[in-house]
Amino acid sequence: MTLTGHMLIGQQTLAGNREAIHGINPATHAALEPAYAGGSAEHVEQACALAWAALDVYRETPLSARAAFLETIAQEIEAIGDELIDRAMAETGLPRARLSGERGRTCQQLRMFARTVRAGEWLDVRVDPAQPQRQPMPRSDLRQRQIPLGPVAVFGASNFPLAFSVAGGDTASALAAGCPVIVKAHGAHPGTSELVGRAVTRAVKACGLPEGVFSLLYGSGREVGIALVTDPRIKAVGFTGSRSGGLALCQAAQARPEPIPVYAEMSSINPVLLFPAALQNRAEALAQGFVASLTLGAGQFCTNPGLVIAQQGPALDSFVAAAARLIKDCSAQTMLTPGIFNAYEAGVSLLAENARAQVVAAGQIGTGPNQCQAHLFITNASDFLADHTLQAEAFGAASLIVQCASDDEIRQVTEHLEGQLTATLHLDDADLEQARTLLPTLERKAGRLLVNGWPTGVEVCDAMVHGGAFPATSDARSTSVGTAAILRFLRPVCYQDFPDSLLPAALKHDNPLQLRRLLDGQRETQA
Repeated sequence: MTLTGHMLIGQQTLAGNREAIHGINPATHAALEPAYAGGSAEHVEQACALAWAALDVYRETPLSARAAFLETIAQEIEAIGDELIDRAMAETGLPRARLSGERGRTCQQLRMFARTVRAGEWLDVRVDPAQPQRQPMPRSDLRQRQIPLGPVAVFGASNFPLAFSVAGGDTASALAAGCPVIVKAHGAHPGTSELVGRAVTRAVKACGLPEGVFSLLYGSGREVGIALVTDPRIKAVGFTGSRSGGLALCQAAQARPEPIPVYAEMSSINPVLLFPAALQNRAEALAQGFVASLTLGAGQFCTNPGLVIAQQGPALDSFVAAAARLIKDCSAQTMLTPGIFNAYEAGVSLLAENARAQVVAAGQIGTGPNQCQAHLFITNASDFLADHTLQAEAFGAASLIVQCASDDEIRQVTEHLEGQLTATLHLDDADLEQARTLLPTLERKAGRLLVNGWPTGVEVCDAMVHGGAFPATSDARSTSVGTAAILRFLRPVCYQDFPDSLLPAALKHDNPLQLRRLLDGQRETQA
């Protein structure tokens, strides 16, 4: 497939008229063709007009048709074949196996949401039939369902060019909810975005849906992003990226005459707590698992273990020594973009220059451009509690160990933490009581709690929560992974005393969609 460098607005391919961006091969610094000229406010206007025109048709598509659309997107992505992986490799420096797995995850997400759509439970149908004889007041017939918020703006992520990008989790869940989607492609992988965007537009056409169900825009600056978030037809935003970027979108969304929700995943250092018995019994194994998780993919995962908390003593010393030895042997890895590399270098420098933190070990120095040198630092609890900058995320293979003098200091450090995507507990049976005392705090801080595992790797399934208290996300009530992600883009509507002929299919008296409803306060056991 020939890449055009054009935006996809509905079924049209349009050249931008603003500054162009190129994909950059991070391993060589070479610019990749074609150039992608940025869109303007006029292009945003066109995409939003199409999305708004599509909304009322698309949101009432039969559940089976919407599910088939999601499955068709997955099929179209798979049909691109090696061309997609080759382009993504060139734009990210990621290995073929990683990107092939990410493509599989992306298509799995789409098919998972297709299954969710067909089941219809997300409609959360509630029916309270009329009680005209009730005393002292009759009750009206009341029926509730969830409807989509409206068109959604999705911002592609830098670190997942497929699974958190054009057809990633935010797009899949918004489309599943019945919302048209306008994606602003990430500048790090414009060619990959075009290939996937074309797959989505082919699926829109093949399924006979309104063209405004999907559009793909490019932009090198703030113009396209801010225009999207502030357009009155956009009703929600999905974002994965930096804290500064997420907060800028939140501020723009809240400053609108009609504020809208921004579901931003932003910053997390994912604390790992090493409890005494576990540390005493398996310090070496814990160090091996920690370093493997820390350096996976050059540490460019939002669930990277950037903080370790443990009680000081010989067992922790053994862990630190083993981790330092392993870190020193780690080869430098190419990071996704020059920007991410520069930000990582700056974050590591700030830690290295901080008198409250000491360097424990550094990995091998890179020999090529944009190569991440792994770093391990250590501090004590009192210094960590006194210096909030020690919680700053250095996005990459860098982590800080906090050594505590007592259980009380561990509790204070845990309470001091910002919101996190994950919190990990490594424990043995003898540690259970101590862990139990920390669980209430950890539940308030993190969206996913793990025991004797490592936080990198997010399973795409119904029970997954990829969210957490601020600043991990801008809305702690939501998740961006798992079928509950669909709930971000829905709102309830109640229908009172409607004739059956006017009711949407989900609420009709004979339950034609065969949904399990909450009927007069009781959950139906079967449709």
